Amino acid sequence: MKFLFSSLLLLLTVLLNAQENKYLLKPDRVFDGQEMHTDWAVLVVGNKIIKAEQKGFETPSGTKVIDLEGTTLLPGLIEGHAHLFLHPYNETSWNDQVLKESRTERSLRAANHAKATLMAGFTTLRDLGTEGAAYDDIGLKTAIAKGIIVGPRVITATKAIVGEGSYGVKAESADLDLPKGAAEVGNQAEMAKEVRHQIGKGADVIKVYADYRWGPKGESAPTFTEEELATAVAIAKSSGRYVAVHSSTKEGMLRSIRAGVHTIEHGSQGDLEVFQQMKAKNIAFCPTLAAGASIMEYSGWKEGVDPDPERIVESKASFKAALASGVTILMGGDVGVFPHGDNAKEMEMMVEYGMEPLEVLRSATSVNAEVFGYGGQIGRLQPGMLADIIAVKGDPTQDIKRVRNPTLVMKDGVIYKQ
Repeated sequence: MKFLFSSLLLLLTVLLNAQENKYLLKPDRVFDGQEMHTDWAVLVVGNKIIKAEQKGFETPSGTKVIDLEGTTLLPGLIEGHAHLFLHPYNETSWNDQVLKESRTERSLRAANHAKATLMAGFTTLRDLGTEGAAYDDIGLKTAIAKGIIVGPRVITATKAIVGEGSYGVKAESADLDLPKGAAEVGNQAEMAKEVRHQIGKGADVIKVYADYRWGPKGESAPTFTEEELATAVAIAKSSGRYVAVHSSTKEGMLRSIRAGVHTIEHGSQGDLEVFQQMKAKNIAFCPTLAAGASIMEYSGWKEGVDPDPERIVESKASFKAALASGVTILMGGDVGVFPHGDNAKEMEMMVEYGMEPLEVLRSATSVNAEVFGYGGQIGRLQPGMLADIIAVKGDPTQDIKRVRNPTLVMKDGVIYKQ
């Protein structure tokens, strides 16, 4: 009952705010998606930004002034790698989520996760696979767009695609065929058919696992040939979409690069050579540092107390190589492995591993928007852009932790938190 009342109150607030559709936002600083400015203000009319410039400009009659003294205004943050239908593995293992939680339960959880994400200041989210929940991300995206539930703008990948025999859930007995967390394909023709099928179901992006833990000893190894990956890329590109690949191995990354994918996720075994090739082909890198660290923490590792495990050593080395190469770096944490709403953990780790806070803010706003194909709509505070705006206390270029707990969250011109 308490949750229902809270949700109804929030929706009522949203409806009331929608009628007060002219706002002048007056913070101490404005990060416009590229640079930080002082003594700026932002004017919002309806769902669009009309002005973002030095304070003192004229405003329409009826404009509501929101004084945000002591804060920094930023574009709504963009989560680049999430799984809304998963929750932390230290609560319930991935296997048990796929096998034992009904799709109704998983969808209800996803609705809660979407709300937590928005309230954390992430107004757009790229969901890279429902992990056994079929095409339910399409329904979730629609429900958010219709105002049935509250959440970020969702970029969907539906089922994701894996090589037959490589992905879970894996049975202890070879006589059993258990449900899988993604769509299995076994050859080039099946790859082509599955890509077309997922596009038909409403996928905004095609997610492919270029490698996975299916080696003789459970180690990661490539699951698709370069030709199979290239087939997915060609069909996705023909439809105006792109391919994002899961890849942790160097060989999987190299095959993906030669196939012409658009983004590579994880890349823990990537080195300077790999990232230089990615840069040359304009392929962006999404490091997902927080997921790897969270999994190690669930196993008992304590950062700063225990020696770094191999997985963390690899992540630090690959991220350092990526920074040195100049490859485009996205902000995406693989949230779902760790709690939704804690998305800022990835931004904090990017700074901890050597990236400048200003660059991290760019990654989480304008860079993600451009790479995901939304550069003309979101990711910047400038006239004509959608009014996705947050305010945080202090200056996040001095302390990236400031992006946590925003004091204002606006999406599409509607205030959800103030």
